[in-house]
Amino acid sequence: MTAPAVPGQSVARTVTRVARTRVGRARRRRLLVLVLLVLVAAAFATTLMAGHTYYPARDVLRVIMGEQVPGASFTVGTLRLPRAVLALTAGFSFGIAGVTFQTMLRNPLASPDIIGISAGASAAAAIAIVVLSLSETEVSVLAIAAALGVALLVYTLAFRDGVAGTRLILIGIGISALLDSVTSYVLSQAAEWDLQEAMRWLTGSLNGTSWQETVPAVLAVLVLSPVLLSQGRNLNALSLGDDTASALGVRVERTRVIVIVAAVGLIAFATAAAGPIAFVAFLSGPIAARLVGNSGSLLIPAGLVGSLLVLVADFTGQYAFDIRYPVGVVTGVLGAPYLVYLIVRTNRAGGSL
Repeated sequence: MTAPAVPGQSVARTVTRVARTRVGRARRRRLLVLVLLVLVAAAFATTLMAGHTYYPARDVLRVIMGEQVPGASFTVGTLRLPRAVLALTAGFSFGIAGVTFQTMLRNPLASPDIIGISAGASAAAAIAIVVLSLSETEVSVLAIAAALGVALLVYTLAFRDGVAGTRLILIGIGISALLDSVTSYVLSQAAEWDLQEAMRWLTGSLNGTSWQETVPAVLAVLVLSPVLLSQGRNLNALSLGDDTASALGVRVERTRVIVIVAAVGLIAFATAAAGPIAFVAFLSGPIAARLVGNSGSLLIPAGLVGSLLVLVADFTGQYAFDIRYPVGVVTGVLGAPYLVYLIVRTNRAGGSL
């Protein structure tokens, strides 16, 4: 005959079961992050080795180490390596910044693509190219300043005893539409050569990438990513609501300002280097959440997903079709159906965006 359970023993069993579940989830999460890291490394290596001419890993490593390898030194060192590094860096920036906004505002639509930040950089770049005829460096600087300025404007207009996610998104969508109209008007007045240059930038392209564009984006990741990672716990608390976050000891507005400045900085530098690569910031967070779950911070997983998306999309656009497509075209084909799906699903569920 089985002895009746003692209440204390039942509680202990429950605590042990919960602890084992948490350990299992943490172990699975670490494994999946490691898998993402391996996939990113494999995509990066493939981008360097494969193409119209294949170079073995040994030659690629020699080029990276600074040795002169006939043929490979130019193709890998000058053409492929800066492009691959920028794809890795820009994808990570878009991914980590996009999931920052989505987590903070508790809305999957709250990505820089949707709330006007990318549109601000695009409008500034179009004006710089078509109207002002500025150099590439000057276009990048103006795009960075515009992205920061639009983020400040959206935040200021949305602020009323705090920032409500829905209000910020709606204001951002409105400003984005206005800036898209400015961009369209500027392009309609452009000369043929300026139009081609502006469209290449606005589409999101890694063609012709050099270290001049890549280095600032890399430095931005090295400086600003640790800032976001240091706010990871506070950011997760914000996803529970401002009142709950305050009760947990989070300084809500201070945390919000820090993460917005860091995230917008990453978006601005990535956009200035590669253009507004469509939907990477929008897709990376949801994909990362599906893979590793929502039990912890999604910053690193989303950054890795962003890098993987851009690396694979750029390689696909270069070699999978008879015509070479910019990376932004490929990511746009992936992201647009997901946006429609998200809106339809939310509408059917009777929810609000």
